[in-house]
Amino acid sequence: MAKVLLGFMGSGKTTIARKLDSDFVDMDALLKERLGMSIARFFEENGEAAFRQLEEEVLAELLKTDQVISTGGGIVISPRNRVLLKKNPDNIYLKADFETLYQRISADKGNQRPLFLNNSKEDLAAIFNQRQAWYEEVASQIVDVSRLSPEEIIEELT
Repeated sequence: MAKVLLGFMGSGKTTIARKLDSDFVDMDALLKERLGMSIARFFEENGEAAFRQLEEEVLAELLKTDQVISTGGGIVISPRNRVLLKKNPDNIYLKADFETLYQRISADKGNQRPLFLNNSKEDLAAIFNQRQAWYEEVASQIVDVSRLSPEEIIEELT
């Protein structure tokens, strides 16, 4: 069974996935590879519906494996993805308050995310609030990562 890490950008999904298993799957990187272009560019050229369709296919594939999966923050937007995730028994929501996440995203100059760059803080807060209920809906475990180091998060999970 797959171990799926969920959460808003800045919650540490990729960092924790890498610490759980060096052979983890970064869904965004895999999608980018399959698309042959950045996710942002694919969105611009083909629209969100086309992206979500491919995302759903990749998620369905990955859920059949025993891998640790770092999902994109928007994986829960699609109702079909939420249905798929609810069937998986090991979904971990790395939860943090919005201010903590916003500070982490702002400080991460090496990974400037389009959603962050193209939205105001208020718009991001609204997106965060909408997604939070969906993360909780599909999570089998919720870990508050606001004040935990990656090592402490790993301790919670093992």
